[in-house]
Amino acid sequence: MQCKITRNAARVLRLELDKPENADLKLKVFITHSHGDHAHYGMDLAKPTDKDEVVSTDKDIDVILTKGEALLDGVKIDYLYLPKEGFVITNPSKGNHGDH
Repeated sequence: MQCKITRNAARVLRLELDKPENADLKLKVFITHSHGDHAHYGMDLAKPTDKDEVVSTDKDIDVILTKGEALLDGVKIDYLYLPKEGFVITNPSKGNHGDH
């Protein structure tokens, strides 16, 4: 499984992950709901379970994804400042560009 994190997202995530109270936690990306051939995503800090796979990224942030969940493979985490500041999770490899 693969996951991409942009520079902006990595910068914001690192601030949270580096807090002492989060030392044992990793970023988890999950599906909040899916319909048709795409999904909507959420994220949280968590510990991996036996149902999860930990994926390393080029930003030195490990991401927890549910094993075998095709709509999670290839997710991209970005952090945008406009039009509204916040995280955006899409899956371009599955044709989900977050544009609906």
